[in-house]
Amino acid sequence: MVHITLIYAGLLGLLFLGLSFWVVRRRAQFGVMIGQGEAPELLAAIRAHGNFAEYVPLTLLLMALCELSGAGALWLHAGGAMLLVGRILHAIGIQIPKAPNVPRFLGTLLFWLALGLFSLLALLQGMAAA
Repeated sequence: MVHITLIYAGLLGLLFLGLSFWVVRRRAQFGVMIGQGEAPELLAAIRAHGNFAEYVPLTLLLMALCELSGAGALWLHAGGAMLLVGRILHAIGIQIPKAPNVPRFLGTLLFWLALGLFSLLALLQGMAAA
């Protein structure tokens, strides 16, 4: 069973829901129902949501596969926490017009570390079982 992955998937699902509401709120605020319009704030919301949708599913899949293959709970929690905190910081940082900025940089770095960790763990677990 993938109990640890389920915890992080649930938390990340709630974050994704929050990002979805953020996009809808910005669309209503700027009167743009399709596309991005001319508002940088709307584009930031769309990209935070889109970036999440592009990267989080693969990372969670790798996490679940690592858990199913017997990766240690410490590694799973470390990667899951980096993924969750990284996505929160990225969403905060992408709202800040001045780039680069600390939250966005740290968020991206933490996410990359989580993706790298789960990728390497999956590779090692797969090679050990082969």
